[in-house]
Amino acid sequence: MAVPHAVVAGAWIAFAVVLVLTLLFSFIYIRYYQSKYDSEISSTITAILALAVTLVTSALVPVDIFFVAYMKYDNGTFKDWATNVTRGEIEDSVLYGYYALYAIVMVFVFLLLPFVYFYYEEKEDDVPVSVKSRMCTAFKYTLVFLFFAVVLMLVGAFAPVKQLPNRNQTTEWEKIGFIFKDLATNNGEDALSFTMSSLSLIGLLMLIFYTGYGMACWPINLMKGKRSVKKERMDVVDRRKESQTKIKAIKDKYKGARRISARDRQKIEDLEESEHLMERRERHLQAEQKSWISKCLVICRPFEVVFGVIFLLIALLIFISLLLTNIDKAMHSLGPRMGYALPKASLPNPLDITLVLCQQAFPLDYILMAGIIMYFFFCSMAGIKQIGIWFFWVRMYKIRPRRTRPQALLMMCMSLMFIVLAVNVIIYELTPQYSSYGSQHYVNITEGHNGTHTQKIIKCSNQAPEGECVMTRMTMLLTRFFYKVWFFGACYYWAGWLLLLVFLIALLVTIIRKRRSAIDGQVEDDDFDTDDEDLLHV
Repeated sequence: MAVPHAVVAGAWIAFAVVLVLTLLFSFIYIRYYQSKYDSEISSTITAILALAVTLVTSALVPVDIFFVAYMKYDNGTFKDWATNVTRGEIEDSVLYGYYALYAIVMVFVFLLLPFVYFYYEEKEDDVPVSVKSRMCTAFKYTLVFLFFAVVLMLVGAFAPVKQLPNRNQTTEWEKIGFIFKDLATNNGEDALSFTMSSLSLIGLLMLIFYTGYGMACWPINLMKGKRSVKKERMDVVDRRKESQTKIKAIKDKYKGARRISARDRQKIEDLEESEHLMERRERHLQAEQKSWISKCLVICRPFEVVFGVIFLLIALLIFISLLLTNIDKAMHSLGPRMGYALPKASLPNPLDITLVLCQQAFPLDYILMAGIIMYFFFCSMAGIKQIGIWFFWVRMYKIRPRRTRPQALLMMCMSLMFIVLAVNVIIYELTPQYSSYGSQHYVNITEGHNGTHTQKIIKCSNQAPEGECVMTRMTMLLTRFFYKVWFFGACYYWAGWLLLLVFLIALLVTIIRKRRSAIDGQVEDDDFDTDDEDLLHV
């Protein structure tokens, strides 16, 4: 029996709507942060497409969950159309969707983003450079990224990994045999899984610091608000006058023919630099005070507080859910050698339970899952905006509305691409039941002592009999690879603990810290005067 059209339409139409909205959102978002006076169409289009691909990769997860959950009735039996053939067709279509999107992500990470980045770097304002020369130089540097991609693929394809257990090995197979049912092993899949797991591991490092910090600072900053523009401007004026007075006092000491000492000369230079910075701050504050947008935002202040409280509650819900899952894994998982796979959840997980219940009213769970993904995205952006883009201890770029350079946009999109890949893993860690089986149940039949049979409807888990439950393709790929290369599963598990720790530290620091400046992020010590001219240009 063929798959009902309503089932296919319900999942893929929702995915198509999300795809269109993602493209629209990516266009608006990149244009919002793009510099007005320093941009190029190639970098803009690449950044928009990269951001869209990043979000669409996560949008496939709810479709995967919908398909496996919709195959069964609430009483635990499969629907008439959900035969082995149709189930295999659906699973293959979703699996190929993951392969296609992950392949596109790899193209962006290892080819398009580096190429466009270096292509823009070769642009010279004073000396014209031909397009051919720029492309050749950009491709030369991009070859380094392609080399790393090839190395990762070869390592994933041919490196010795733990083999899948033999069905005759009952002890080991009983623990994890259901995970690998109907999923053949091949070098191509291992190569892709190893490469994506490596990228996800990089993304987890970014997620720990950027997203963990953003989950704390974003809602708290919304609740605390910014300083009064008028009061801050008066404070800057007073500090500027004080700095001018100190400069004058030092210079008055040397009115005659006396030569200024090296120590006082250094003091004068520091004070003049500080005075120049305060002059720029005063100029920005004056423009902010006259801005009609700033006056309108005062009216929206109560809404900021409300949204701040809501976002903080969501952060605490995610924190509690991840904490309970990690504690459950610490107590009941199969251990690090099997990637901390959890055969069955033992502790209640509020977020997981909520999503499972909401799946009965599709597309409510799809909307909630999309909201969680976007929440992680905006928290990551809040962290990137506050911290900036760093390479080890060197701060490379700042992300600021209407003032972000093309190279920074491309680096931001690459960072977000890594983070969203890690978000897919965190979602599995955060909602193990929902992301693995949705709302599926199965009928467990037990035989009594007197020969009677008892039926009981039980939630699906890894301990379910073979063929009774259908696991999502995302979870299948993750758990299967975690078993073969346990190092990644162990890293993802401990990364969850680090994320919780960073969130707590960031929450404490953000609460203690004073309110942000009214021109937060607009004027910093290492800015140039041309930045002011761009911002105040009419």
